[in-house]
Amino acid sequence: MSIKVTLPTALARHTDGQKTFDSEAANLPSLIAEFDTKFPALSANVKDEHGKLRRFINVYVNDEDIRFLGGDTHAFEDGDEVMLIPSIAGGSADLQPRNPHPNSILVR
Repeated sequence: MSIKVTLPTALARHTDGQKTFDSEAANLPSLIAEFDTKFPALSANVKDEHGKLRRFINVYVNDEDIRFLGGDTHAFEDGDEVMLIPSIAGGSADLQPRNPHPNSILVR
């Protein structure tokens, strides 16, 4: 059995730029354990102090969120495509509203 694992650029920097690789992992815990030997730098960045996948890493199996497929208990099938995607947060520190027009009056 073989699955294809895909990583975005943000995580591929921990695999020397390798964005895809094949794995024989049967489920998510075994895939995460595989990182320890295959990609130690990736392992250190996606696992927490308990060896579990960090909360901000989302996993998709064939474009389905693994949380809705059973999470850690979901068994991968031959040919599955598994993507690890880090959550991205952001926004603006500028919380002041802007005047839409130079001649308009801003009412607060």
